[in-house]
Amino acid sequence: MSSNPSLYQRRRPPNAQELESIPWLRLLQPHERDRAVSALQVMQVLVGENVCVLGRQVTFWFGLVDGLLKMSSENAQGVSMTFAGLPPGGWFGEGTAIKRELYRYNVQALRKSVVAGLPIETFHWLLDNSLGFNRYIMNQLNERLGQFIEAREIDRMSNPDLRVARSLAALFNPVLFPYPGGGSRLLRITQQELAYLVGLSRQRVNEALGTLELAGVIQVEYGGLRVLDLEALRHQHFASPRGARPTLAEGL
Repeated sequence: MSSNPSLYQRRRPPNAQELESIPWLRLLQPHERDRAVSALQVMQVLVGENVCVLGRQVTFWFGLVDGLLKMSSENAQGVSMTFAGLPPGGWFGEGTAIKRELYRYNVQALRKSVVAGLPIETFHWLLDNSLGFNRYIMNQLNERLGQFIEAREIDRMSNPDLRVARSLAALFNPVLFPYPGGGSRLLRITQQELAYLVGLSRQRVNEALGTLELAGVIQVEYGGLRVLDLEALRHQHFASPRGARPTLAEGL
């Protein structure tokens, strides 16, 4: 029997800095905010742990305070498909929470992360009573539809450079993920984490990042990368330079 406390047992009230990172709180009226804050819990998630599990009943609506998560699913043949990478500031699973249904996907931590959870009953109370919260959820659902259509397109791409470019751009959706780089276009992500999100080997991701850096759309920095031309990543407005690709630092 494991001596490690479960994710639920690790929950605690959020601190002031964690509350500040929750984008929808500022849209609430004072009494609505007080109710939400009193119900919110945060928990530390270890690498490889699941926040949401396929087939499990929803009990919380979750958001990422710090770290990196992956939303994915497997078919009957064991083939995995990544729906989305989830950087800080992103809240997810609102469709499942609204319908109070079982999860149709897994959400796994790619690094040590801090996750916030709003109990499902408080989530529905806000839906019934808060206009600001309803608008936030409506925008989330609209953007989420586009996100999943884009994920399907990315999954079908045969060009690895384009897959990496579009996957990076998806992490900078200003509605779904308002703080992926802490207000900048610097994304803290490793080669291996990006490889998990894109579904390619680390070596192939390294080559694609080299191509994108030579094209001038990103700049590789220690422990992450900086996006220089987000529109080029989104719409593939870059050319793959000829010649040898650079080998990027292992810090990424």
